[in-house]
Amino acid sequence: MRQDPDSAYLDGQFLVAMPGLTDERFARSVIYLCAHSADGAMGIILNKPANDLNMPDLLIQLDIASEDDAIRLRERVGHIPVLMGGPVDAKRGFVLHTDDFHIDQSTLIIDDGICLTATVEILRAIANGAGPASAVLALGYAGWQAGQLENEILANGWLNCPADPAMIFNSALDTKYERTLRSNGIDPAMLSFSAGRA
Repeated sequence: MRQDPDSAYLDGQFLVAMPGLTDERFARSVIYLCAHSADGAMGIILNKPANDLNMPDLLIQLDIASEDDAIRLRERVGHIPVLMGGPVDAKRGFVLHTDDFHIDQSTLIIDDGICLTATVEILRAIANGAGPASAVLALGYAGWQAGQLENEILANGWLNCPADPAMIFNSALDTKYERTLRSNGIDPAMLSFSAGRA
């Protein structure tokens, strides 16, 4: 399900925080926009780690795996980042993943190759080695009411650009902001703090 290139909606794209966006929850963030419509928008922040939390420990805390599985889990899923996906519903998990895994009635196909699943079944599949080839787990999400995101973009709060699946699943979080800008031909040092009119 590919997004219509003529659509005014931005699902399946990146939002990159502009320098003037000073809200610490979103400053220097890269967000993958999972849904965008006249009703609002929802996305996952891709470059803010969940402090002191990793996938193996989380699977054990949720009783999806036992302590005896810790070594096996570190080898199998230790590379999967656990992110602070946003301030909304921050105790709920959302898994962005490749489209080689699907749960009927639970998996949202966002764009070519990228899906979102928010059920415990995907975590069980990941723990058992039957999950998607690539995934990130996010706690919470970023959400906007109808018209809010559009207004923030017009106010120079966000830059939208094509999403790169490799960047979504890349675990080098501390450089993702700069790399996302540079991969779209933008020098981070040249970004303006204020909106302009041509």
